[in-house]
Amino acid sequence: MMEEEEKTTEGGGMGKGPPAAAAEAEATEEVEEGEIVADPNTSEVEEGPRRLRQSHPLEHSWTFWFDNPSAKSKQAAWGSSIRPVHTFSTVEDFWGLYNNIHRPSKLAVGADFSCFKYKIEPKWEDPVCANGGKWTISCSRGKVDTWWLYTLLAMLGEQFDHGEEICGAVVNVRAKQEKISIWTKNGLNEAAQLSIGKQWKEILDYNETIGFILHDDAKKHDRFAKSRYQI
Repeated sequence: MMEEEEKTTEGGGMGKGPPAAAAEAEATEEVEEGEIVADPNTSEVEEGPRRLRQSHPLEHSWTFWFDNPSAKSKQAAWGSSIRPVHTFSTVEDFWGLYNNIHRPSKLAVGADFSCFKYKIEPKWEDPVCANGGKWTISCSRGKVDTWWLYTLLAMLGEQFDHGEEICGAVVNVRAKQEKISIWTKNGLNEAAQLSIGKQWKEILDYNETIGFILHDDAKKHDRFAKSRYQI
């Protein structure tokens, strides 16, 4: 899945405010902890004859996960083909990885790509996820890359008021359309879930109704599971 490609200067803010606007921040601006303001190539400052790399730690460490469609089998247990890609804990590590992997629109149909807090696996059975659920939006391949990036920046930059409830996010690449989901810890915490869903829609400027489905309901009813909340 990894590819050698020229690094772009694509960036985005991980602090408060629209992710796209923060991408224009100057490298010389004071940076709050966890805020992404530039490509890692711009995070060096010169001190005399030496160049020292600045490190901007994120609030949490995160892990990218990939579920390769070619490795899936109908006989295999669900989730058995999911593999961790890389764990990162700084702004520079994130951009270094993000700039050298395929965007969702370039992944094979059937692939699932996830970004979860360190030591939380993108599986219903994970103890942290077990009592949670997910918000899901549908999108075309023309928008999935941008919305996936904005979702990542919002999570990693702690833009959600109830960020402690968030486990991670998943993008599902399918033949008809893509889906992006935000997974949370406690699905019965209605106030927190509604807050996360509302803020996510505002960040993406998404105007359609979205639903929150409990993992327990999804396991029981599969695609026929009904939304516990809508916004």
